[in-house]
Amino acid sequence: MGKLHYDGTVEIDFEDRVLAHLQIVITAKLRRNESFLLSWRDDHSMGDGRSAIWIHPSHALRYKYFGGRMPRINPAWISALTDLANSAGGLYVISEPAEPVRPPVKGDQL
Repeated sequence: MGKLHYDGTVEIDFEDRVLAHLQIVITAKLRRNESFLLSWRDDHSMGDGRSAIWIHPSHALRYKYFGGRMPRINPAWISALTDLANSAGGLYVISEPAEPVRPPVKGDQL
């Protein structure tokens, strides 16, 4: 279980695979100096609610992964998360979509 640390006051738990995808989307937004809303479901120990924070480029952000290897990145998931981050509702975790199946290219080995 990885952690996203924001502004020294917020610590959010995410599975490493989810966190890796969020990191790509969040970093892209912050590189463009864009602020946005990030929402998540609270841990069951804190109730069954949701929380949200306003992500701004001027605040410190740190990603801490439990595992040592970078997970495989699903471009379809990055695209879907980016669309959410660019929407009025902001970024939140959605189920990972299936990766598109690449049609065989002439000369591919079976």
